[in-house]
Amino acid sequence: MEKINKLKRLFNYYNLDGYIVPKNDEFFEEYIPESKDRLKFISNFSGSYGFALILKNKNYLFVDGRYTLQAKIQSGKFFQIVTIPNKFPSDILSKKKLKIGFDPKLHTQKSLKIYFNKANCKLFSINQNLVDKLWYKKQNNNLKKFYFLPKKAVSQNYEFKINKLINILNKKKIDFQFISASENIAWLLNIRGQDSEFTPIPNAYLTLDFNKRINLFCDLKKIEYSFKKKFKNIKFIDIKYTDLFLSKIKNKKILIDSSSCSIYFENILKKNNKIIEFLDPIYFLKSIKSKVEIKNTIKSHIYDGAALTKFLFWLKRNYYKHNINEITAQEKLLKFREKNKNFRFLSFPTISSSGPNGAIIHYKASKKSNRKLKKGDIYLVDSGGQYNFGTTDVTRTISLNNDSKRIKDIFTRVLKGHIAVASYKLKKNTHGAQIDNAARKPLKEVNLDYSHGTGHGVGYFLNVHEGPHAISKNNKINFQEGMIVSNEPGYYEDGKFGIRIENLIRVKKNKKVYSFDNLTMAPIDKSLINKNILKKDEINWLNSYHQDVFNNLKKFMNKLELFDLKQACSKI
Repeated sequence: MEKINKLKRLFNYYNLDGYIVPKNDEFFEEYIPESKDRLKFISNFSGSYGFALILKNKNYLFVDGRYTLQAKIQSGKFFQIVTIPNKFPSDILSKKKLKIGFDPKLHTQKSLKIYFNKANCKLFSINQNLVDKLWYKKQNNNLKKFYFLPKKAVSQNYEFKINKLINILNKKKIDFQFISASENIAWLLNIRGQDSEFTPIPNAYLTLDFNKRINLFCDLKKIEYSFKKKFKNIKFIDIKYTDLFLSKIKNKKILIDSSSCSIYFENILKKNNKIIEFLDPIYFLKSIKSKVEIKNTIKSHIYDGAALTKFLFWLKRNYYKHNINEITAQEKLLKFREKNKNFRFLSFPTISSSGPNGAIIHYKASKKSNRKLKKGDIYLVDSGGQYNFGTTDVTRTISLNNDSKRIKDIFTRVLKGHIAVASYKLKKNTHGAQIDNAARKPLKEVNLDYSHGTGHGVGYFLNVHEGPHAISKNNKINFQEGMIVSNEPGYYEDGKFGIRIENLIRVKKNKKVYSFDNLTMAPIDKSLINKNILKKDEINWLNSYHQDVFNNLKKFMNKLELFDLKQACSKI
Protein backbone atom coordinates (compact mmCIF):
# COMPACT_ATOMS: atom_id res chain seq x y z
CA MET A 1 0.00 0.00 0.00
CA GLU A 2 2.95 2.33 0.68
CA LYS A 3 3.98 2.17 -3.00
CA ILE A 4 0.49 3.25 -4.05
CA ASN A 5 0.49 6.13 -1.56
CA LYS A 6 3.89 7.31 -2.83
CA LEU A 7 2.49 7.34 -6.37
CA LYS A 8 -0.54 9.34 -5.23
CA ARG A 9 1.73 11.95 -3.61
CA LEU A 10 3.00 12.78 -7.10
CA PHE A 11 -0.54 13.61 -8.25
CA ASN A 12 -0.47 17.09 -6.73
CA TYR A 13 2.79 18.02 -8.49
CA TYR A 14 1.28 17.14 -11.89
CA ASN A 15 -2.22 18.34 -10.96
CA LEU A 16 -3.69 14.86 -11.52
CA ASP A 17 -6.74 13.01 -10.22
CA GLY A 18 -5.42 9.63 -11.31
CA TYR A 19 -2.81 7.65 -13.24
CA ILE A 20 -2.90 4.62 -15.58
CA VAL A 21 -0.36 1.82 -15.08
CA PRO A 22 -0.38 -0.69 -17.99
CA LYS A 23 1.15 -4.18 -18.12
CA ASN A 24 3.22 -3.69 -21.24
CA ASP A 25 6.57 -2.02 -21.79
CA GLU A 26 7.51 0.19 -24.77
CA PHE A 27 7.63 -2.83 -27.15
CA PHE A 28 4.06 -3.99 -26.34
CA GLU A 29 5.09 -7.64 -26.07
CA GLU A 30 3.09 -10.10 -23.99
CA TYR A 31 5.96 -11.29 -21.80
CA ILE A 32 8.12 -8.49 -20.45
CA PRO A 33 11.25 -8.44 -18.25
CA GLU A 34 10.66 -8.27 -14.50
CA SER A 35 12.48 -4.91 -14.49
CA LYS A 36 9.75 -3.41 -16.70
CA ASP A 37 6.71 -4.94 -15.05
CA ARG A 38 5.37 -1.75 -13.50
CA LEU A 39 1.89 -3.20 -13.01
CA LYS A 40 3.21 -6.07 -10.91
CA PHE A 41 5.34 -3.65 -8.88
CA ILE A 42 2.40 -1.39 -8.03
CA SER A 43 -0.37 -4.01 -7.70
CA ASN A 44 1.27 -7.43 -7.12
CA PHE A 45 -0.69 -8.78 -10.13
CA SER A 46 1.48 -11.14 -12.20
CA GLY A 47 -0.86 -11.95 -15.12
CA SER A 48 0.10 -11.13 -18.72
CA TYR A 49 -2.76 -8.68 -19.36
CA GLY A 50 -4.33 -5.81 -17.44
CA PHE A 51 -3.95 -2.22 -16.32
CA ALA A 52 -4.45 -0.26 -13.12
CA LEU A 53 -6.39 2.97 -12.81
CA ILE A 54 -5.25 4.59 -9.58
CA LEU A 55 -7.36 7.50 -8.37
CA LYS A 56 -6.91 9.66 -5.27
CA ASN A 57 -9.51 7.75 -3.27
CA LYS A 58 -9.87 4.42 -5.11
CA ASN A 59 -7.76 1.88 -6.99
CA TYR A 60 -9.04 -0.24 -9.87
CA LEU A 61 -7.39 -3.20 -11.60
CA PHE A 62 -8.86 -4.06 -15.01
CA VAL A 63 -8.31 -7.62 -16.32
CA ASP A 64 -10.06 -9.99 -18.71
CA GLY A 65 -11.94 -13.15 -17.73
CA ARG A 66 -8.78 -15.30 -17.67
CA TYR A 67 -7.46 -13.34 -14.72
CA THR A 68 -10.46 -12.26 -12.62
CA LEU A 69 -9.93 -14.84 -9.87
CA GLN A 70 -6.14 -14.51 -9.92
CA ALA A 71 -6.37 -10.71 -9.64
CA LYS A 72 -8.71 -10.98 -6.65
CA ILE A 73 -6.23 -13.27 -4.88
CA GLN A 74 -3.11 -11.26 -5.70
CA SER A 75 -4.41 -7.69 -5.65
CA GLY A 76 -7.92 -7.67 -4.14
CA LYS A 77 -6.75 -6.23 -0.83
CA PHE A 78 -5.95 -2.79 -2.28
CA PHE A 79 -7.68 -2.84 -5.67
CA GLN A 80 -11.23 -3.27 -6.87
CA ILE A 81 -11.06 -5.90 -9.63
CA VAL A 82 -12.97 -5.07 -12.82
CA THR A 83 -13.45 -7.61 -15.61
CA ILE A 84 -13.26 -6.36 -19.20
CA PRO A 85 -15.44 -6.29 -21.31
CA ASN A 86 -18.17 -6.44 -18.66
CA LYS A 87 -17.12 -2.99 -17.50
CA PHE A 88 -14.81 -0.23 -18.72
CA PRO A 89 -13.40 2.87 -17.01
CA SER A 90 -16.30 4.86 -18.46
CA ASP A 91 -18.66 2.72 -16.33
CA ILE A 92 -16.97 3.53 -13.04
CA LEU A 93 -15.58 7.07 -13.31
CA SER A 94 -17.66 9.67 -11.51
CA LYS A 95 -19.57 12.40 -13.27
CA LYS A 96 -16.91 14.89 -12.18
CA LYS A 97 -14.39 15.33 -15.01
CA LEU A 98 -11.09 13.90 -13.80
CA LYS A 99 -7.58 14.55 -15.10
CA ILE A 100 -5.89 11.16 -15.65
CA GLY A 101 -2.16 10.92 -16.38
CA PHE A 102 -0.42 8.34 -18.58
CA ASP A 103 2.98 7.56 -20.09
CA PRO A 104 2.71 8.05 -23.91
CA LYS A 105 5.47 5.49 -24.56
CA LEU A 106 3.35 2.72 -23.01
CA HIS A 107 -0.03 3.35 -24.67
CA THR A 108 -1.44 3.37 -28.19
CA GLN A 109 -4.25 5.61 -29.40
CA LYS A 110 -6.27 2.48 -30.08
CA SER A 111 -6.00 1.12 -26.52
CA LEU A 112 -6.93 4.43 -24.90
CA LYS A 113 -9.91 4.79 -27.24
CA ILE A 114 -11.13 1.28 -26.41
CA TYR A 115 -10.80 1.63 -22.64
CA PHE A 116 -11.53 5.32 -22.10
CA ASN A 117 -14.04 6.05 -24.86
CA LYS A 118 -16.95 8.04 -23.36
CA ALA A 119 -15.15 8.12 -19.98
CA ASN A 120 -15.73 11.38 -18.19
CA CYS A 121 -12.06 12.33 -17.91
CA LYS A 122 -9.24 14.26 -19.55
CA LEU A 123 -6.22 12.14 -20.45
CA PHE A 124 -2.94 13.95 -19.77
CA SER A 125 0.36 12.79 -21.31
CA ILE A 126 3.45 12.78 -19.05
CA ASN A 127 6.75 11.77 -20.68
CA GLN A 128 8.35 10.77 -17.37
CA ASN A 129 6.91 7.54 -16.00
CA LEU A 130 5.59 8.18 -12.48
CA VAL A 131 6.04 4.56 -11.32
CA ASP A 132 9.72 4.73 -12.29
CA LYS A 133 10.13 7.74 -10.02
CA LEU A 134 9.51 5.55 -6.97
CA TRP A 135 10.85 2.20 -8.21
CA TYR A 136 14.53 1.74 -7.50
CA LYS A 137 15.09 -1.25 -9.76
CA LYS A 138 18.12 -2.98 -11.16
CA GLN A 139 18.79 -2.26 -14.82
CA ASN A 140 18.22 -5.17 -17.18
CA ASN A 141 21.58 -5.41 -18.96
CA ASN A 142 20.61 -8.10 -21.45
CA LEU A 143 23.15 -8.04 -24.27
CA LYS A 144 22.28 -11.38 -25.86
CA LYS A 145 22.75 -11.26 -29.62
CA PHE A 146 20.25 -11.26 -32.47
CA TYR A 147 20.57 -14.30 -34.75
CA PHE A 148 19.27 -15.79 -38.00
CA LEU A 149 16.79 -18.62 -38.32
CA PRO A 150 18.54 -21.70 -39.75
CA LYS A 151 18.09 -22.16 -43.51
CA LYS A 152 16.02 -25.34 -43.10
CA ALA A 153 13.50 -23.35 -41.02
CA VAL A 154 12.97 -20.67 -43.69
CA SER A 155 10.97 -20.87 -46.91
CA GLN A 156 11.09 -17.22 -48.02
CA ASN A 157 14.18 -14.98 -47.83
CA TYR A 158 13.84 -11.53 -46.32
CA GLU A 159 14.15 -9.76 -49.71
CA PHE A 160 11.09 -11.70 -50.94
CA LYS A 161 9.11 -10.71 -47.85
CA ILE A 162 10.12 -7.06 -48.18
CA ASN A 163 8.98 -7.02 -51.82
CA LYS A 164 5.66 -8.51 -50.72
CA LEU A 165 5.24 -5.75 -48.14
CA ILE A 166 6.31 -3.00 -50.58
CA ASN A 167 3.62 -4.20 -53.03
CA ILE A 168 0.98 -3.81 -50.32
CA LEU A 169 2.23 -0.30 -49.46
CA ASN A 170 2.28 0.72 -53.15
CA LYS A 171 -1.32 -0.44 -53.63
CA LYS A 172 -2.36 1.73 -50.70
CA LYS A 173 -0.17 4.61 -52.00
CA ILE A 174 1.85 4.70 -48.78
CA ASP A 175 5.36 6.20 -48.87
CA PHE A 176 6.75 4.87 -45.64
CA GLN A 177 6.10 2.33 -42.88
CA PHE A 178 7.19 2.46 -39.26
CA ILE A 179 7.21 -1.12 -37.91
CA SER A 180 6.96 -1.03 -34.12
CA ALA A 181 6.09 -4.67 -33.32
CA SER A 182 9.29 -6.66 -32.71
CA GLU A 183 7.56 -9.92 -33.66
CA ASN A 184 6.84 -8.50 -37.13
CA ILE A 185 10.45 -7.42 -37.61
CA ALA A 186 11.54 -10.93 -36.59
CA TRP A 187 9.25 -12.43 -39.25
CA LEU A 188 10.20 -9.92 -41.96
CA LEU A 189 13.98 -10.36 -41.61
CA ASN A 190 13.98 -14.06 -40.62
CA ILE A 191 15.76 -13.19 -37.39
CA ARG A 192 15.20 -13.93 -33.73
CA GLY A 193 16.48 -12.49 -30.47
CA GLN A 194 16.70 -13.19 -26.77
CA ASP A 195 14.86 -10.23 -25.27
CA SER A 196 12.00 -12.20 -23.73
CA GLU A 197 12.03 -15.18 -21.40
CA PHE A 198 9.38 -17.06 -23.40
CA THR A 199 9.55 -15.61 -26.91
CA PRO A 200 12.58 -15.35 -29.24
CA ILE A 201 11.96 -11.66 -29.77
CA PRO A 202 14.59 -9.16 -31.01
CA ASN A 203 13.51 -5.84 -29.45
CA ALA A 204 13.75 -3.34 -32.29
CA TYR A 205 11.97 -0.83 -34.52
CA LEU A 206 12.21 -0.64 -38.31
CA THR A 207 11.47 1.91 -41.01
CA LEU A 208 10.87 1.01 -44.64
CA ASP A 209 10.12 3.22 -47.65
CA PHE A 210 8.93 2.44 -51.17
CA ASN A 211 12.55 2.66 -52.43
CA LYS A 212 13.42 -0.25 -50.07
CA ARG A 213 15.53 1.93 -47.81
CA ILE A 214 15.50 0.14 -44.48
CA ASN A 215 16.64 1.30 -41.04
CA LEU A 216 16.78 -1.08 -38.07
CA PHE A 217 16.80 0.56 -34.62
CA CYS A 218 18.15 -1.67 -31.86
CA ASP A 219 20.76 -2.00 -29.14
CA LEU A 220 23.89 -2.17 -31.32
CA LYS A 221 25.70 -4.20 -28.67
CA LYS A 222 23.38 -7.08 -29.66
CA ILE A 223 24.54 -6.98 -33.29
CA GLU A 224 27.65 -8.85 -34.37
CA TYR A 225 29.57 -7.80 -37.48
CA SER A 226 28.83 -11.08 -39.25
CA PHE A 227 25.09 -10.53 -38.64
CA LYS A 228 25.17 -6.97 -40.00
CA LYS A 229 27.19 -8.03 -43.04
CA LYS A 230 24.40 -10.30 -44.31
CA PHE A 231 22.00 -7.35 -44.68
CA LYS A 232 23.40 -5.33 -47.58
CA ASN A 233 20.61 -2.77 -47.77
CA ILE A 234 19.85 -2.26 -44.07
CA LYS A 235 21.27 0.58 -41.97
CA PHE A 236 21.68 -0.21 -38.26
CA ILE A 237 20.97 2.70 -35.87
CA ASP A 238 21.14 2.84 -32.08
CA ILE A 239 17.62 2.53 -30.69
CA LYS A 240 18.05 5.61 -28.50
CA TYR A 241 18.00 7.73 -31.69
CA THR A 242 14.65 6.41 -32.94
CA ASP A 243 12.68 9.51 -31.96
CA LEU A 244 15.33 11.85 -33.47
CA PHE A 245 15.26 9.95 -36.78
CA LEU A 246 11.46 9.94 -36.93
CA SER A 247 11.31 13.69 -36.22
CA LYS A 248 13.30 14.37 -39.42
CA ILE A 249 10.80 12.61 -41.71
CA LYS A 250 8.62 15.17 -43.52
CA ASN A 251 5.76 15.30 -46.00
CA LYS A 252 5.24 11.54 -46.19
CA LYS A 253 2.22 9.30 -46.06
CA ILE A 254 3.21 6.95 -43.22
CA LEU A 255 1.69 3.67 -42.09
CA ILE A 256 1.83 2.94 -38.36
CA ASP A 257 0.53 -0.11 -36.51
CA SER A 258 -2.56 0.65 -34.43
CA SER A 259 -1.69 -2.16 -31.99
CA SER A 260 1.95 -1.39 -31.21
CA CYS A 261 2.89 2.17 -32.23
CA SER A 262 2.98 4.23 -29.05
CA ILE A 263 1.33 7.62 -28.77
CA TYR A 264 4.83 9.03 -28.18
CA PHE A 265 6.08 7.91 -31.63
CA GLU A 266 2.77 8.67 -33.34
CA ASN A 267 2.86 12.27 -32.09
CA ILE A 268 6.39 12.72 -33.46
CA LEU A 269 5.44 11.36 -36.88
CA LYS A 270 2.18 13.24 -37.30
CA LYS A 271 3.79 16.67 -36.79
CA ASN A 272 5.10 16.76 -40.37
CA ASN A 273 3.40 13.83 -42.09
CA LYS A 274 0.06 12.26 -42.91
CA ILE A 275 -0.53 9.25 -40.68
CA ILE A 276 -2.36 6.12 -41.82
CA GLU A 277 -3.21 4.04 -38.76
CA PHE A 278 -4.39 0.44 -39.08
CA LEU A 279 -3.18 -3.07 -38.33
CA ASP A 280 0.29 -3.77 -39.69
CA PRO A 281 -0.19 -6.00 -42.79
CA ILE A 282 2.65 -8.21 -41.52
CA TYR A 283 0.27 -9.70 -38.94
CA PHE A 284 -1.78 -11.19 -41.80
CA LEU A 285 1.25 -12.29 -43.82
CA LYS A 286 2.82 -13.90 -40.75
CA SER A 287 -0.36 -15.75 -39.76
CA ILE A 288 -0.40 -17.82 -42.96
CA LYS A 289 2.31 -20.42 -42.53
CA SER A 290 4.22 -21.74 -45.54
CA LYS A 291 4.47 -25.44 -46.39
CA VAL A 292 7.97 -25.54 -44.85
CA GLU A 293 6.71 -23.88 -41.66
CA ILE A 294 3.76 -26.29 -41.42
CA LYS A 295 6.04 -29.31 -41.97
CA ASN A 296 8.44 -28.11 -39.25
CA THR A 297 5.59 -27.25 -36.89
CA ILE A 298 4.16 -30.78 -37.24
CA LYS A 299 7.59 -32.17 -36.29
CA SER A 300 7.81 -29.85 -33.25
CA HIS A 301 4.41 -31.02 -32.03
CA ILE A 302 5.37 -34.67 -32.28
CA TYR A 303 8.50 -34.02 -30.20
CA ASP A 304 6.48 -31.97 -27.72
CA GLY A 305 3.65 -34.51 -27.59
CA ALA A 306 6.11 -37.28 -26.77
CA ALA A 307 7.52 -35.27 -23.84
CA LEU A 308 4.07 -34.34 -22.49
CA THR A 309 2.73 -37.89 -22.84
CA LYS A 310 5.73 -39.38 -21.02
CA PHE A 311 5.14 -36.84 -18.24
CA LEU A 312 1.42 -37.65 -17.94
CA PHE A 313 2.13 -41.38 -17.72
CA TRP A 314 4.86 -40.77 -15.11
CA LEU A 315 2.52 -38.55 -13.08
CA LYS A 316 -0.36 -41.02 -13.08
CA ARG A 317 1.96 -43.78 -11.87
CA ASN A 318 3.82 -41.78 -9.24
CA TYR A 319 1.72 -38.93 -7.80
CA TYR A 320 0.69 -40.93 -4.71
CA LYS A 321 4.08 -42.58 -4.12
CA HIS A 322 6.16 -39.43 -3.82
CA ASN A 323 5.54 -35.96 -2.42
CA ILE A 324 4.75 -34.50 -5.84
CA ASN A 325 3.32 -30.99 -5.86
CA GLU A 326 2.42 -28.50 -8.57
CA ILE A 327 5.93 -27.03 -8.74
CA THR A 328 7.82 -30.35 -8.77
CA ALA A 329 5.38 -31.64 -11.41
CA GLN A 330 6.05 -28.72 -13.78
CA GLU A 331 9.80 -29.09 -13.19
CA LYS A 332 9.54 -32.76 -14.16
CA LEU A 333 7.65 -31.84 -17.35
CA LEU A 334 10.39 -29.37 -18.27
CA LYS A 335 13.01 -32.13 -17.83
CA PHE A 336 11.10 -34.34 -20.28
CA ARG A 337 11.06 -31.50 -22.83
CA GLU A 338 14.74 -30.70 -22.33
CA LYS A 339 15.71 -34.22 -23.43
CA ASN A 340 14.98 -33.16 -27.02
CA LYS A 341 17.94 -31.32 -28.59
CA ASN A 342 15.59 -29.07 -30.61
CA PHE A 343 13.87 -27.69 -27.49
CA ARG A 344 15.00 -24.13 -26.67
CA PHE A 345 12.80 -22.93 -23.80
CA LEU A 346 9.18 -22.71 -22.64
CA SER A 347 6.73 -20.71 -24.77
CA PHE A 348 4.94 -19.32 -21.68
CA PRO A 349 4.92 -19.94 -17.92
CA THR A 350 3.61 -23.45 -17.28
CA ILE A 351 0.18 -23.65 -15.65
CA SER A 352 0.45 -26.61 -13.28
CA SER A 353 -2.74 -26.60 -11.23
CA SER A 354 -4.58 -29.09 -9.06
CA GLY A 355 -7.94 -29.06 -7.30
CA PRO A 356 -9.17 -25.51 -6.57
CA ASN A 357 -6.10 -23.92 -8.21
CA GLY A 358 -7.35 -25.26 -11.55
CA ALA A 359 -10.15 -22.69 -11.41
CA ILE A 360 -7.54 -19.91 -11.77
CA ILE A 361 -7.39 -19.88 -15.56
CA HIS A 362 -3.81 -18.58 -15.86
CA TYR A 363 -2.58 -19.93 -12.54
CA LYS A 364 1.12 -19.79 -11.67
CA ALA A 365 2.22 -22.03 -8.80
CA SER A 366 4.17 -20.22 -6.09
CA LYS A 367 5.63 -21.26 -2.74
CA LYS A 368 2.52 -19.83 -1.10
CA SER A 369 -0.09 -21.43 -3.39
CA ASN A 370 1.70 -24.72 -4.17
CA ARG A 371 -0.47 -27.83 -3.53
CA LYS A 372 0.58 -31.43 -3.08
CA LEU A 373 -1.15 -33.68 -5.61
CA LYS A 374 -3.47 -36.18 -3.98
CA LYS A 375 -6.01 -38.83 -4.78
CA GLY A 376 -9.29 -37.41 -6.04
CA ASP A 377 -7.70 -34.32 -7.59
CA ILE A 378 -8.30 -33.04 -11.07
CA TYR A 379 -4.92 -31.91 -12.42
CA LEU A 380 -4.72 -29.35 -15.25
CA VAL A 381 -1.43 -28.65 -17.03
CA ASP A 382 -1.22 -25.99 -19.75
CA SER A 383 2.26 -25.73 -21.20
CA GLY A 384 4.28 -25.29 -24.36
CA GLY A 385 7.73 -25.13 -25.84
CA GLN A 386 9.79 -23.08 -28.24
CA TYR A 387 11.61 -25.44 -30.59
CA ASN A 388 14.15 -24.59 -33.29
CA PHE A 389 11.36 -24.79 -35.86
CA GLY A 390 8.04 -24.38 -34.09
CA THR A 391 5.99 -23.18 -31.12
CA THR A 392 3.68 -25.44 -29.12
CA ASP A 393 0.83 -24.87 -26.65
CA VAL A 394 -1.19 -27.74 -25.19
CA THR A 395 -3.50 -28.35 -22.23
CA ARG A 396 -4.48 -31.65 -20.72
CA THR A 397 -6.75 -32.23 -17.73
CA ILE A 398 -6.30 -35.60 -16.04
CA SER A 399 -7.97 -37.47 -13.22
CA LEU A 400 -5.96 -38.57 -10.21
CA ASN A 401 -8.54 -41.22 -9.33
CA ASN A 402 -11.40 -38.74 -9.24
CA ASP A 403 -14.77 -40.52 -9.44
CA SER A 404 -17.16 -37.55 -9.52
CA LYS A 405 -19.96 -38.15 -12.02
CA ARG A 406 -20.58 -34.40 -12.32
CA ILE A 407 -16.94 -33.70 -13.21
CA LYS A 408 -17.03 -36.48 -15.82
CA ASP A 409 -20.20 -35.02 -17.34
CA ILE A 410 -18.66 -31.52 -17.52
CA PHE A 411 -15.35 -32.83 -18.90
CA THR A 412 -17.27 -34.70 -21.60
CA ARG A 413 -19.18 -31.55 -22.56
CA VAL A 414 -15.89 -29.65 -22.82
CA LEU A 415 -14.63 -32.49 -25.03
CA LYS A 416 -17.77 -32.25 -27.19
CA GLY A 417 -17.04 -28.54 -27.68
CA HIS A 418 -13.43 -29.36 -28.54
CA ILE A 419 -14.55 -31.93 -31.12
CA ALA A 420 -17.09 -29.46 -32.55
CA VAL A 421 -14.25 -27.03 -33.28
CA ALA A 422 -11.84 -29.68 -34.62
CA SER A 423 -14.46 -31.07 -37.02
CA TYR A 424 -16.04 -27.71 -37.99
CA LYS A 425 -16.90 -27.54 -41.71
CA LEU A 426 -14.99 -24.48 -42.88
CA LYS A 427 -15.99 -22.27 -45.78
CA LYS A 428 -14.01 -19.46 -47.41
CA ASN A 429 -15.69 -16.86 -45.22
CA THR A 430 -15.70 -18.75 -41.90
CA HIS A 431 -14.47 -16.65 -38.98
CA GLY A 432 -13.74 -17.27 -35.32
CA ALA A 433 -16.98 -15.89 -33.87
CA GLN A 434 -19.00 -18.53 -35.73
CA ILE A 435 -16.81 -21.38 -34.46
CA ASP A 436 -16.81 -20.03 -30.90
CA ASN A 437 -20.58 -20.61 -30.70
CA ALA A 438 -20.14 -24.28 -31.62
CA ALA A 439 -17.48 -24.75 -28.92
CA ARG A 440 -19.73 -23.39 -26.16
CA LYS A 441 -22.97 -25.07 -27.21
CA PRO A 442 -22.58 -28.38 -25.25
CA LEU A 443 -21.87 -26.47 -22.03
CA LYS A 444 -24.62 -23.90 -22.60
CA GLU A 445 -27.15 -26.72 -22.93
CA VAL A 446 -26.73 -27.20 -19.15
CA ASN A 447 -26.31 -23.46 -18.41
CA LEU A 448 -22.50 -23.56 -18.15
CA ASP A 449 -19.86 -21.48 -19.97
CA TYR A 450 -16.28 -20.21 -19.73
CA SER A 451 -14.94 -16.65 -19.62
CA HIS A 452 -12.06 -16.82 -22.10
CA GLY A 453 -11.85 -17.13 -25.87
CA THR A 454 -11.87 -20.59 -27.43
CA GLY A 455 -8.70 -20.14 -29.46
CA HIS A 456 -5.79 -17.86 -30.38
CA GLY A 457 -3.33 -17.81 -33.26
CA VAL A 458 0.16 -19.24 -32.69
CA GLY A 459 3.49 -18.20 -34.21
CA TYR A 460 6.36 -20.08 -35.83
CA PHE A 461 9.17 -20.15 -33.24
CA LEU A 462 7.72 -16.82 -32.17
CA ASN A 463 4.75 -15.59 -30.14
CA VAL A 464 2.58 -18.29 -28.60
CA HIS A 465 -0.33 -15.83 -28.85
CA GLU A 466 -0.50 -14.37 -32.34
CA GLY A 467 -3.12 -12.46 -34.31
CA PRO A 468 -5.06 -11.33 -36.13
CA HIS A 469 -7.29 -14.44 -36.21
CA ALA A 470 -8.79 -16.13 -33.17
CA ILE A 471 -11.77 -18.23 -32.11
CA SER A 472 -13.69 -15.80 -29.93
CA LYS A 473 -17.03 -14.06 -29.70
CA ASN A 474 -15.90 -10.88 -31.49
CA ASN A 475 -13.25 -12.04 -33.97
CA LYS A 476 -14.39 -11.67 -37.58
CA ILE A 477 -11.12 -12.51 -39.37
CA ASN A 478 -11.73 -15.21 -41.98
CA PHE A 479 -9.68 -18.38 -41.65
CA GLN A 480 -7.24 -19.11 -44.47
CA GLU A 481 -5.13 -22.10 -45.42
CA GLY A 482 -1.95 -22.24 -43.32
CA MET A 483 -3.33 -20.47 -40.26
CA ILE A 484 -2.67 -22.11 -36.88
CA VAL A 485 -5.07 -21.62 -33.97
CA SER A 486 -5.63 -23.18 -30.56
CA ASN A 487 -8.79 -25.14 -29.73
CA GLU A 488 -9.28 -24.83 -25.96
CA PRO A 489 -12.78 -24.82 -24.48
CA GLY A 490 -12.95 -25.27 -20.71
CA TYR A 491 -14.96 -24.92 -17.53
CA TYR A 492 -13.99 -23.57 -14.10
CA GLU A 493 -15.61 -23.53 -10.66
CA ASP A 494 -14.07 -21.13 -8.15
CA GLY A 495 -12.49 -22.94 -5.23
CA LYS A 496 -13.16 -26.40 -6.70
CA PHE A 497 -11.61 -27.37 -10.05
CA GLY A 498 -10.76 -26.39 -13.60
CA ILE A 499 -11.08 -28.30 -16.88
CA ARG A 500 -9.53 -27.41 -20.22
CA ILE A 501 -8.66 -29.45 -23.32
CA GLU A 502 -6.34 -27.71 -25.79
CA ASN A 503 -4.89 -28.78 -29.11
CA LEU A 504 -3.33 -26.62 -31.79
CA ILE A 505 -4.98 -27.05 -35.18
CA ARG A 506 -4.17 -25.75 -38.65
CA VAL A 507 -6.36 -24.82 -41.60
CA LYS A 508 -5.83 -27.40 -44.32
CA LYS A 509 -7.09 -27.36 -47.92
CA ASN A 510 -7.82 -30.56 -49.82
CA LYS A 511 -8.85 -29.66 -53.37
CA LYS A 512 -11.59 -27.08 -52.66
CA VAL A 513 -12.49 -28.29 -49.17
CA TYR A 514 -11.13 -26.50 -46.08
CA SER A 515 -10.87 -28.25 -42.71
CA PHE A 516 -8.96 -28.20 -39.44
CA ASP A 517 -6.12 -30.68 -38.92
CA ASN A 518 -4.74 -31.52 -35.47
CA LEU A 519 -1.13 -30.61 -34.75
CA THR A 520 -1.04 -31.55 -31.05
CA MET A 521 -0.31 -35.20 -30.29
CA ALA A 522 -1.16 -36.27 -26.73
CA PRO A 523 -3.87 -38.60 -25.33
CA ILE A 524 -7.07 -37.17 -23.84
CA ASP A 525 -7.87 -38.78 -20.47
CA LYS A 526 -10.58 -41.37 -21.18
CA SER A 527 -11.20 -41.97 -17.46
CA LEU A 528 -12.92 -38.57 -17.36
CA ILE A 529 -15.28 -39.31 -20.26
CA ASN A 530 -18.94 -40.22 -19.92
CA LYS A 531 -19.41 -42.16 -23.17
CA ASN A 532 -23.21 -41.96 -22.90
CA ILE A 533 -23.10 -38.20 -23.60
CA LEU A 534 -21.05 -38.61 -26.79
CA LYS A 535 -22.63 -39.09 -30.21
CA LYS A 536 -21.34 -41.76 -32.59
CA ASP A 537 -19.45 -39.28 -34.79
CA GLU A 538 -17.79 -37.79 -31.68
CA ILE A 539 -16.68 -41.26 -30.55
CA ASN A 540 -15.32 -41.89 -34.05
CA TRP A 541 -13.41 -38.59 -33.95
CA LEU A 542 -11.83 -39.44 -30.57
CA ASN A 543 -10.85 -42.95 -31.65
CA SER A 544 -9.35 -41.62 -34.88
CA TYR A 545 -7.43 -38.89 -33.03
CA HIS A 546 -6.04 -41.40 -30.55
CA GLN A 547 -4.94 -43.67 -33.40
CA ASP A 548 -2.99 -40.72 -34.86
CA VAL A 549 -1.44 -40.03 -31.45
CA PHE A 550 -0.39 -43.68 -31.09
CA ASN A 551 1.11 -43.84 -34.60
CA ASN A 552 3.11 -40.65 -34.11
CA LEU A 553 4.38 -41.26 -30.57
CA LYS A 554 4.98 -45.01 -30.27
CA LYS A 555 8.60 -44.84 -31.47
CA PHE A 556 9.50 -42.45 -28.62
CA MET A 557 8.19 -44.69 -25.82
CA ASN A 558 10.03 -47.22 -23.69
CA LYS A 559 8.41 -50.59 -22.96
CA LEU A 560 6.34 -49.42 -19.98
CA GLU A 561 5.34 -46.15 -21.71
CA LEU A 562 4.31 -48.07 -24.82
CA PHE A 563 2.01 -50.21 -22.69
CA ASP A 564 0.47 -47.04 -21.22
CA LEU A 565 0.17 -45.47 -24.68
CA LYS A 566 -1.73 -48.48 -26.01
CA GLN A 567 -4.15 -48.24 -23.09
CA ALA A 568 -4.54 -44.45 -23.41
CA CYS A 569 -5.17 -44.62 -27.16
CA SER A 570 -7.43 -47.70 -27.26
CA LYS A 571 -10.97 -47.26 -28.58
CA ILE A 572 -13.77 -46.28 -26.22
